[in-house]
Amino acid sequence: MTAPLVERSLLGRRWALRPADETHVTELMRLFGVPDSLARILAMRGIAPEHAETFLRPTLRALMPDPSVFADMDAAVARVVSAIQSGEKIAVFGDYDVDGGTSSAVLKRFFRAIGIEIDVYIPDRAKEGYGPNAAAMRMLAGRGAKVVITVDCGITAFEPLDGARDVGLDVIVVDHHKAEPRLPAAAAVVNPNRLDDTSRQGQLAAVGVTFMVVVAINRALREQGWYAKSNIAEPDLRQWLDLVALGTVADVVPLTGVNRALVTQGLGILRRGENIGLAALLKTARVDSAPTAYHLGYILGPRVNAGGRISEPDLGVRLMTTEDAGEAAALAVRLDELNRTRQEIEAAVLAQAIEQVEGEGRDKDTVIVAAGAAWHAGVIGIVASRLKERYGKPCCVVAIDGGMAKGSGRSIACVDLGRAVLAAREAGLLVNGGGHPMAAGFTVTEDKLGALRTFINDAVARQAAQPFVNETLLDGVLRVGSVNPAMVADLEALGPFGSGNDEPKFAVIDANVVRADIVGSGHVRCILSGRGGGRLKAIAFRSADSDLGVGLLNAGGRAVHLAGQIRPDNWQGRSDVQMLIEDAAFAA
Repeated sequence: MTAPLVERSLLGRRWALRPADETHVTELMRLFGVPDSLARILAMRGIAPEHAETFLRPTLRALMPDPSVFADMDAAVARVVSAIQSGEKIAVFGDYDVDGGTSSAVLKRFFRAIGIEIDVYIPDRAKEGYGPNAAAMRMLAGRGAKVVITVDCGITAFEPLDGARDVGLDVIVVDHHKAEPRLPAAAAVVNPNRLDDTSRQGQLAAVGVTFMVVVAINRALREQGWYAKSNIAEPDLRQWLDLVALGTVADVVPLTGVNRALVTQGLGILRRGENIGLAALLKTARVDSAPTAYHLGYILGPRVNAGGRISEPDLGVRLMTTEDAGEAAALAVRLDELNRTRQEIEAAVLAQAIEQVEGEGRDKDTVIVAAGAAWHAGVIGIVASRLKERYGKPCCVVAIDGGMAKGSGRSIACVDLGRAVLAAREAGLLVNGGGHPMAAGFTVTEDKLGALRTFINDAVARQAAQPFVNETLLDGVLRVGSVNPAMVADLEALGPFGSGNDEPKFAVIDANVVRADIVGSGHVRCILSGRGGGRLKAIAFRSADSDLGVGLLNAGGRAVHLAGQIRPDNWQGRSDVQMLIEDAAFAA
C-alpha cells in the first residue's frame, strides 16, 4: 500500500493516492493517445483498456439495454398501450424530489407528444409524506383515472396499493429503490432493484427507468402501427434526455454504464435550450456558461427541488413541462426565491445539528443520527449531506413532529445505507422507509428513535470488515505552476462527474497563501503562489468557521498542501482556472 501523502489534515483526514495498474496506464496511453495524467486517472478508477472506449465516448447505441430485460416491463407496456388504445385515463403519482419530478415530466411530455393529456400528482411532503397514500389513490380514481404510474416511489407501498386496487386502479410501479422479497399489489412492478430482476441496471435513477419505460411504450406503439393509424408523428425521445440527465445527477446514482450516456447526451440537449423551463431557470440562476453535470447537481437540482421541500410540490414539474415562456420565467423566479429561503432554513438546522452531534459525542458513531423537534423536514436530506461532508461518515437527520419522526440519510461509497434502512423496516422499527446505497428516507415513531439509531449503527458496522478510515483519495499531486487551462481541458474528457465517477481530486503541494479573506456566506477565498512560480485562485466553500477556514485565514508564511478539485473559471471572456479547496495540511 502506498504511504499516505498526509497522515492527518486540518479536517482530521488521511490523504492517499489512488493505486493505478501501471500496465493499464501504458496501454491506455498507446491505444487512445491520452496524456499520462488522464491514463493514470482512468487506471486509478479501474477502467481497463478494453472498456475505455465506451467510458470516454459513451453512447446510447453502445450502452442502452433492451427495455424488455427489465422484469415486468412487457406487462407494464401492455397495460399502458391498452389504456392508450381504449382511451382510458392515465395518471402519474410522482415523488416530490428531483428524480420524481423529472420522471413525471418525462411521462407528461411523452404523452402530450402523442396527443394524450395525463394527470400528474405530486404529494405534499409535510402533509402526506413519502410515497403513494390511500387518499391520493382514491382522489385519482375519482378523477376518472384507470391506470396510475408511480415514479420514484411505490416499491414498499403495500397498503396504499392494496387500496388502489380496491377502487379499481391498475397501478404500474416504476421505481429504483431497494425492494423487499414481497412486492406490492400492482399490474406491473418495473424496478431494476427488485430481487428477481436480472437486467443488471440497478444503477439507474427512477428517471432512467422511466425513460426505459417510455422507450418500450414507444416501440410497442410503432410495432402495432398506432402512429400510422392515428396520423401522429412518432416523437424523438432524445429530446427529453435533458430531464433524464438532471434527475440522474441530482439523485446521486452512479454515473456508470448507461447513466454516462444518458447524462452526456442529456447535457447536449440542455445546452441547446429546448426546454424553456430549464433554460429560464439557468438564466435566473445567472449561469452564462455551457451547463455541466455540476450545474445539474448544484444549480438546477436544488431549485427544482425547492418547491417540494418547502412550498408547492408541483412547481418543478410545472416548470419542466410548460410550453409558455412567460410562465416558465415566473416559475423560475419563484423556485429561485424558494431556494434562497431553503438555504436560510438549512443553515439554521445545520448549525443546530452540528452542535448536537459534537456536544453529545455522536461524531464518534459509525452512522451519525441527529434529531430535532421543529426541524423542517424539507431540508433534512441536504443537512444530512452537509454532515456527511463534514464527518466523512453516513449521516441521518431526523425531524420530529407530534410523536412522529421523518428522517433522511446520505451515505459514503463503501456503505449501502438503503439496505440498512430496509432492514430496519423489516425488523418492525419503521412506519415506512427505503432507499438506495447512497441515500435513504424513513418515518419512525419518536419512541423508537433510540432503538433505530442503535440498529442502523450495528447494521452498517456489520457491512464493513474494518472501521472506517476518514480518508481522502487523490488522483494526482500538482504544484501551483502546473495548474493551467490546458490541464483542465484534458480532464473534461473524463466527465460527466458525479457519484461513481468522482471529479478528479488533486493535492497541490508546497503552496503559500498570499491572501485569504471571507466572502459570501462564510466562504474563504485565497490567492496561492508556488515555490517554483505560478499563482492560483482558490476557494473553500462554507469553511470560515471550520478548522480548514481558520487554518487558511491564518496560514501566514507557512507552506501548505491543499486537496480539492481544479475547475475552469471563465469570467467576462477570460479563461482561467480555480481550485475548490476541500481540505488542507501544513507542510512539514
